[in-house]
Amino acid sequence: MCLRLRMPLSPTARRTFRQVLAPDRFRADVPLAPHTTFQLGGTADGYADVRSADELAAVLQAARTHDVPYFLLGTGANVIVGDRGVRGLVIHNRARSLHVDPDTNRVRAESGAVMYPDLIERAVSAGLSGLEHYVGIPSTVGGALWQNLHFLSPPPERDRTMFLEETVHSAEILAEDGTRKTVGADYFDFGYDYSILHDRDDVVLAATFQLHRGRSRARMREIMDANLQWRAERHPPLDTEPSVGSIFKKIEGVGAGRLIDECGLKGARIGGAMITHRHANIFVNAEDARAADVCALIELARDTVERETGYRLETEIDFVGEFAPPTDAEPTFVPKDPDLVTAADRAKAS
Repeated sequence: MCLRLRMPLSPTARRTFRQVLAPDRFRADVPLAPHTTFQLGGTADGYADVRSADELAAVLQAARTHDVPYFLLGTGANVIVGDRGVRGLVIHNRARSLHVDPDTNRVRAESGAVMYPDLIERAVSAGLSGLEHYVGIPSTVGGALWQNLHFLSPPPERDRTMFLEETVHSAEILAEDGTRKTVGADYFDFGYDYSILHDRDDVVLAATFQLHRGRSRARMREIMDANLQWRAERHPPLDTEPSVGSIFKKIEGVGAGRLIDECGLKGARIGGAMITHRHANIFVNAEDARAADVCALIELARDTVERETGYRLETEIDFVGEFAPPTDAEPTFVPKDPDLVTAADRAKAS
């Protein structure tokens, strides 16, 4: 269930990281909760704050040379950090350089650039279409390639799923053999929530997107506004209800949220973690939640759905670090706020 990183950083490794980065951008024993959208988790033995593709490559090479386990952190979405922390190095990728080439309609972005607003706003402002569909999804460029970011096609049809792979031209990677090279889109073997990065120790340093002209800026912003509204109706606001996004994968085309909802688990709370009434596949940090609380809710949802429907839910998030046992308290149920209007409520009303 979790990635266990047990090897502590040696004094030699720590010195190397401080030489590669500015002295204040490598630190020891750093709390990770403030760097994740779920706002929970323990500390990292080592924390490297990288600001360019070159720095990212250098830190990765140093970690590999010293046999230091590492985890690459972007926006901190889609990840749960264990309460007992990370025994190794967390590399916070904040390499965010962007370049627009108007002659080729391509945009090159370092892998720590945030998809929205950084990259998408730059592309739309330049009149380049293709990325406007992915607004509002917390992700860096590297994370977007990792999971082949996807969203529904524009309204009103919403007739298919659009994937980031449709815009990827090429990427610069640091391969698992230590070579730095440029690869085409085919290299990634993209699938649903999948790329070859899941199975290889390659890291994206930068990516180039092939965009196009022809769609007006006004239409692109209409699409962005519609997609932001769609997400706002289904996803809790991260600033007041921290979450990690969807917890479970779809099963045979059936939404996990629908199954959890049918089992009456909206509003279930263990410790500080709760299944939100907005969307049953999203858990929120209601109050000082621990990873152990979230893991207990995951077990509750998985066991209940399997018992009542026969489906076995599978998580789609990353578990990083060392985890305490799940909280053993019985769940309580928080009633829905009467002022909350969910997407399901709107659907019923229409």
